[in-house]
Amino acid sequence: MTSYALVRASRPSLERLSLEGFATQAGMHPDLLRQWVALGLLEPTRDTAGRWWFTTPQLRMVARIQRLRAGLSLNYAALGLVIDLLDRIEELEAALRATGARPPRHSTRGPSPMARCEE
Repeated sequence: MTSYALVRASRPSLERLSLEGFATQAGMHPDLLRQWVALGLLEPTRDTAGRWWFTTPQLRMVARIQRLRAGLSLNYAALGLVIDLLDRIEELEAALRATGARPPRHSTRGPSPMARCEE
């Protein structure tokens, strides 16, 4: 059984973590982290020496990627598309809430598989 580290979002911190430090915090190998950056799943900042730096809020994105990969059995390239679509849905729903409009009713077929991945 695969387990994932829990990530608390209660106190967002902008602490900068090196590639190795971030990989350790995320419980993953630095090479996999490099692959995710190459695929555009994570976006580190670079210092003048070219080193990558990550922030602690990006640990939530790691947890999200891991849940989506495990829950939907998608490859990493497809995850980028899924994450972009989920982010767009979130933006549209926020815009609807801001205008006071009611979002369309959900299907009566039960919760979507995506809902479980976003928990």
